[in-house]
Amino acid sequence: MADDSAPIPESLPAKMLAALVAGGVTDPKVLAAIGHTPRDLFVPQLFQDRAWEDSALPIACGQTISQPLIVGLMTQALNLEGRSRVLEIGTGSGYQTAVLARIARYVYTVERYRTLMGEAEARLKKVGAANVITRFGDGGEGWPEQAPFDRILVTAAAPDEPKKLLAQLKPRGVLVAPVGRGGVQTLVRYVGVGGGKFRKENMGDVRFVPLLAGVAREL
Repeated sequence: MADDSAPIPESLPAKMLAALVAGGVTDPKVLAAIGHTPRDLFVPQLFQDRAWEDSALPIACGQTISQPLIVGLMTQALNLEGRSRVLEIGTGSGYQTAVLARIARYVYTVERYRTLMGEAEARLKKVGAANVITRFGDGGEGWPEQAPFDRILVTAAAPDEPKKLLAQLKPRGVLVAPVGRGGVQTLVRYVGVGGGKFRKENMGDVRFVPLLAGVAREL
C-alpha cells in the first residue's frame, strides 16, 4: 500500500500528464481527473517506483493496470458529461474506475475476480468515489438490470463485436472497447446513430487481457 505520508514529487504526475497531452489527450476534464487520481494508490507495492510512469503494470490475478495514456484516450473517447451513467467492464485495480467517477454522475463497474473487486472497493472508498456501484460477475453479460447506459467502457479485449453490451447502450450512447483475438487488438469506438445502429471508429492498435466468460475461480 502507498505511504500517504510521503509527498509525491510534483514533477512525477506533471511528467505523466505531459506524456498524455503529447499522446493526444486534450480534454481538460480528462486531464484534471487523471491529475487528481493518485495512481500510486492503485499500483502494487512492488511497482511503487514506477507508479507515475506512462506504462501498464502488473496487478493481482494476472491482470494489469492500464497505461495512463490509454486510460486518457479511452476516457476522452467516451465524451463524458456530468449526467452520464457509465458501465465499466473490468474494474481491475479500480484506477480507470476512479478516473471515470471524477467526471460521470454514476459508474457501474463489473469485475470477475473477487480479489480484485475487494481491493478496488477499498481504494475507491479511500479516494472518496461514492458514485461508484460495484458488482462481482461476468462482465461480458454487462448489467442488464441497470441498462440502458449513456456510456460503456470495456477494459478487456472482446473477441468479436460486443453485441450484448451494445444492446445495453442508449440509442445515442458511446461504447469504447478493444476488439480482437490474439496479442494485439483494435480499440474501437461505437457511436449510436439510432435504430440500433452504430458508427464504428477505429482508434488504433492496443494490447489488453482477454474478456473471459463467467467469473473466476480463485484459490
